[in-house]
Amino acid sequence: MIFETMEQKDYEQIVFCQDKATGLKAIICIHDTTLGPALGGCRVRNDYASEQEAIEDAMNLARGMTYKNAAAGLDLGGGKTVVMGAPSKENEEAFYRALGRYINTLNGRYYTAEDVGTSEYIMNLIYKETPYVCGTSKSFGSAGNPSPMTAYGIYIAMKRTAKEKFDDESLEGKTVAVQGVGHVSYELCRLLSKDGVNLIVTDINKDNSQRAVEDFDAQFVEPDDIFSVEADIFAPCALGGILNDDTIPQLKVKAVCGSANNQLKDEETHSKMLEDKNILYAPDYIVNSGGVINTADELNGYNEDRAKESIEGIDQVLKHIFDISREQNETPLEASQRFAEKRMEQMSRIHDIRK
Repeated sequence: MIFETMEQKDYEQIVFCQDKATGLKAIICIHDTTLGPALGGCRVRNDYASEQEAIEDAMNLARGMTYKNAAAGLDLGGGKTVVMGAPSKENEEAFYRALGRYINTLNGRYYTAEDVGTSEYIMNLIYKETPYVCGTSKSFGSAGNPSPMTAYGIYIAMKRTAKEKFDDESLEGKTVAVQGVGHVSYELCRLLSKDGVNLIVTDINKDNSQRAVEDFDAQFVEPDDIFSVEADIFAPCALGGILNDDTIPQLKVKAVCGSANNQLKDEETHSKMLEDKNILYAPDYIVNSGGVINTADELNGYNEDRAKESIEGIDQVLKHIFDISREQNETPLEASQRFAEKRMEQMSRIHDIRK
């Protein structure tokens, strides 16, 4: 079954990692290395219902990274690490160093970085066992926490989305409903608040929500109510699959633009549902690519100004995708996929010429 799924969507490799001494159970998925070594973060979750769910998450996220990296103009493929359960504090160093040793056996086919459930400190631990890691502390010569740069990229994407939908990139006076107020989306809220945006927020962690309410004068709603609030833009910034048969009919917004990966439960079905409701969807892997653009800059010797300038290029990438969508009468998701696939095909031909 796994090989059949890998063949259908051209996955290259899945590595299952188990370390009995530390309790590590991890899945490293490499989707595609046409453009270069795979780059994708390390996600740690305690709530996977089964091994199959963890495998599917790793595969979906790795494939998303392929398209994200390609569309962002990076010479990198897509991969992801999923860890089933976090270690105890006493076991943390040995646990993540064991993971680092597994990553090292791939000899540079895959670089990991921060994602949900990890941090600079954890990347530093992994770095003790392998050089194939980004997002370590700035003292290591890296970019450090990518959250502010990821948020900046979402902000750039949201302005372009507003330009496409409202014919005005200004966000002043607009209402944005933000689902999830973690590290990235808190920074996004800060940028939006400075622009005079009216914020509606929710988070399963009430402390996160309260912080946004106090710092940005945001309005709080319960998590289940965020889908039905009236707003100009909905920004999903939590976990994936939240745009589905149940939630899309509730939406009272003009556009969707947020940081969560794999927002659409079913890409084809739910992108079309949004289109039918006249809701503009900004493809998530374009919107949230600021983090990986920033992280990838480390591979060239990190320069913050250069990274920020590259992130600002999200504006023109998204403009091009919206243009294709209108001209070809297809959803923005379909346009973004063709855009990424075309670049991979073109670069593949160049690589063949070089051989």
